Amino acid sequence: MASNGSPNNWKNRHFYQALKFALVGLVTAYQEERNVRFHTLAVILVGVLGWYFKVSGSEWLWLVLAVFAVLSSEIWNSALENVVDLTTGGKRDPLAKKAKDMAAGAVLLAAIFALIVAAVIFLPKVMMLFY
Repeated sequence: MASNGSPNNWKNRHFYQALKFALVGLVTAYQEERNVRFHTLAVILVGVLGWYFKVSGSEWLWLVLAVFAVLSSEIWNSALENVVDLTTGGKRDPLAKKAKDMAAGAVLLAAIFALIVAAVIFLPKVMMLFY
């Protein structure tokens, strides 16, 4: 039997409990992380543009994949930053900087991917408005 301090006591016993904690995590990320709010606004803009230009089903799939890649990488980045700050006590450390920079790089790669997807889908549609 696990003692009270055991890591097993932190495990979710039921699916709904795990889902509740995941939703709390999303709300926390939105409330506390400026970049998550920025990317959420970008998702809304993509949704409006997709609706306006009546994108196809496969285009929607690519757009959804791209925005989920950006948002999930941003949330992972924020989680890693919190863990690094927790372990370093907020003090500067070269390895902590390296970890944070790498996580930020992952967000940058996801954002570049999303911009490429959006450009491939929306640029031809925008150009059709002028020709």
